[in-house]
Amino acid sequence: MKELDSNVKEGYVRLFGNIEDVIAEEQAKLGYNKEVIRLYYPLSSLNHFFKTEVSAPDMLEMLKGFSEYSGKKAAGIEVSAKGERFCFVMPEEVTEYVHNNIGRNEFIFELVNTINNHGATMQDVIDLFKRQPYHSEVREDQSDEFDIMIRFTDSDDKYYYCFKDEGCHIIYHRFLPEDYKDVL
Repeated sequence: MKELDSNVKEGYVRLFGNIEDVIAEEQAKLGYNKEVIRLYYPLSSLNHFFKTEVSAPDMLEMLKGFSEYSGKKAAGIEVSAKGERFCFVMPEEVTEYVHNNIGRNEFIFELVNTINNHGATMQDVIDLFKRQPYHSEVREDQSDEFDIMIRFTDSDDKYYYCFKDEGCHIIYHRFLPEDYKDVL
C-alpha cells in the first residue's frame, strides 16, 4: 500500500469511528444480525471527516484506500457514488466486528427504549439526558426540521441529538457538530 497523507489517515479513522457508531446504533434499534448493510453519506459529511472541500470524483479517489488502510475490521467495504451521495456497502464481517468489538452503548439503548415507549414525551427524553453523568445542553432547534436539540457538553459523546414530536411518536437523528451546522 502506498504511503497515505496524514490528513487522509485521520479522515479514515474518523470515518470508520462514525461507521462503528452508526452500526452500533442500528443494532440497538433493530438487534444484531450478521448481514450486509449499506450506509449513505453526503459529500459534505465526508469532507468534514477529511477536513477537505473536494469534489465527488476526488473524494471517491481518496476513499480507494479506505478498506485496505482500516485493515481486517473494514475488509471488503465497497464505496460507490451517485453525484454527491456515497454508498458504503458493509460486508457481514463488518457488522459482526462491530457487534463483537464495540461495547454496548447503554445510553443509546436507553434512548431507543425511551422513544419506543408509546406515549413518550419530550420531557421523558430531556429527563433521560439529565440522568446521565454528564452535563447536557437542551435548546430549541434552530431549523424547521426538529423541535429540540440536546448535546452533552462534557462527554466523549460528540453528537447533537435532534428530536421531533410527530404527534404519536418522537423521532430523533444524531449529527456530528459540523453536519448539524449544515442542517441549520
